[in-house]
Amino acid sequence: MKAAIVFYSMGGNTKYAAEKIAEKINADLIEIKPEKQYPDKGFRKYLWGGKSAVMGDIPKLIPYDFDSEKYDTIIFGYPVWASNFTPPIKTFIKENLEKIAEKEFAVFACSMGGGAEKSFEKLKNYLFINNFKATLSLIDPKDKPSEENNNKINDFISKLE
Repeated sequence: MKAAIVFYSMGGNTKYAAEKIAEKINADLIEIKPEKQYPDKGFRKYLWGGKSAVMGDIPKLIPYDFDSEKYDTIIFGYPVWASNFTPPIKTFIKENLEKIAEKEFAVFACSMGGGAEKSFEKLKNYLFINNFKATLSLIDPKDKPSEENNNKINDFISKLE
């Protein structure tokens, strides 16, 4: 299995988790970023992020390198915004849906306290699939390292094999 981890990270928690997973399964990391960055501090962070996720924004992304033919599995990673997956992930999928339609998918999400399960359901619907190969919900893995998060990551990886 060759996997690509396609992720968006604002505060570094998702990037931290993506790097840990990639290291253990030898996956390629594909970090996506919007051309216009979201506010990343204070109330504006939550207002703009939540509004963008709820309204279904599709931001223009900074160019990224992705060759779908190299991968059997696509793993999406993102912070949870308003119980939803982030708009940069939505843009990536919109730009690549035909190329990735026959792949296997897994997903992980980082949050401060919840909403990941709802975001997984919304992502399944957006991808037009019934199930993910594996799902993983983490609470601030970089900012608040814990043995629980490490165990969850290891369990997630075991489901990918």
